[in-house]
Amino acid sequence: MLVMRLQRIGKRGQAYFRIIVTEHTKKPQGEYLELLGSYDPHKKNLRAKKERIEYWMSQGVRLSPTVNNLLVNNHIINTAKMVSWKPKVKPVTDDLQSTTKVETKAEEKTEEVSAEPEVAQEPAQEPQADENTSDRSQ
Repeated sequence: MLVMRLQRIGKRGQAYFRIIVTEHTKKPQGEYLELLGSYDPHKKNLRAKKERIEYWMSQGVRLSPTVNNLLVNNHIINTAKMVSWKPKVKPVTDDLQSTTKVETKAEEKTEEVSAEPEVAQEPAQEPQADENTSDRSQ
């Protein structure tokens, strides 16, 4: 099966891509059947051969999701966009445990806050009582 995909070229930190047609089993950096265009992501500059892209699509070439979305955004083809990546899904049990931990920590903090003023008031009263008793004994 043939696929239209991006082939990365350029130095590290200076990515530049070719739009190529290749066999789906070949490495992305390997040989290709035809070069259809190029894309510079830094300048958002796309150069593509519209006639050749339409020809290969008529021959049944599958587009990678990234190439499909790139061509749709630049009005070269008129199809729907594809999902090019999937966000990681956290397990449901972890969410429930983390919310329970947050709630219990919040409850502990409220108990600590309410207990602290009582402790602060008691030592303030005790030194006054000691001063009064020490004055009377003398």
